[in-house]
Amino acid sequence: MQREQFALATKSSTSLLSPLERRLAARVVPRIPLWLGTHHLTLLTLAWCAGLVAFGWLAAGDLRWLWGSSAMIALQWATDFFDGKVGKHRGTGLVRWGFYMDHLLDFAFLCAVLGGYALVLPAAAHLSLFLVLAVFGGFMVNSFLAFAATGRFHISHGKLGPTEFRLALVFINSLLVFYGTRRMTKVLPYVAACGFVALCVLAYRTQRELWHKDMEQLRRPAPAAPIAQREAA
Repeated sequence: MQREQFALATKSSTSLLSPLERRLAARVVPRIPLWLGTHHLTLLTLAWCAGLVAFGWLAAGDLRWLWGSSAMIALQWATDFFDGKVGKHRGTGLVRWGFYMDHLLDFAFLCAVLGGYALVLPAAAHLSLFLVLAVFGGFMVNSFLAFAATGRFHISHGKLGPTEFRLALVFINSLLVFYGTRRMTKVLPYVAACGFVALCVLAYRTQRELWHKDMEQLRRPAPAAPIAQREAA
C-alpha cells in the first residue's frame, strides 16, 4: 500500500524554470552512462555536502574559495535533478528508498550550505543562520505533511523551486566574493523574517485546503449498508 502511495503520488513543480528543465531532461537522461545508476546519483549528494563544508572552511581565509562552493551547488543540482528521472527512464527506480534518501539528503544539503556559511560569517550571524535553517526546514516539513494528507508532493511555491533556490545561493556566493561578508550579516535576519512570514502563509493555505476537504467528506451521505448486513440487523 505504501509503495502504491508513492507510485501514484503527484509530484508537482510550477517553478519558473521547470519547463526548461523538462526539455533538458528529455535530451540528457538517455545519454547518461549506464554504469551511473539512480542510487549513485542520489548518494553523490554526500560528496557535494562534504565539499561545501570544505570550501566553507577554506573560504574563511579567502572568500574566492566560494567559487568551489558554487560548483558543489551546481553538481548537487545535476545529480538531484536527474536521479529520479534516470530511474523512471530505465525502469530501475527505487521508489521507497529513493523517496526517503533523496529528501533526507536534501536536508543534509541545506545543513551543509548553512554550515559552510557559518564558517565564513562572523559569530554574530550564527543565530540568524540557525533561524534560516529552522524556517527552510519548515518548508520541507510542510511539504511532507501535505503529501501525507493529499498524496500530492509540491516542490515549488510561488513559482520558486529547488533550482531557483540553488541559483540564489550561487548569486549570494558571488556577492560574498566581491563585496565581503558585512552586508550578508545584516541581511540575514530579514531573510529569516520574510521566510517565516511566507511559511506562515503557506501553512495557513495548506490547513485551509485540508479543512475544506474534510468538511466536504463529512457532508457526503454515508454509503448504504449491504442488504445482507441490513437483514442481519
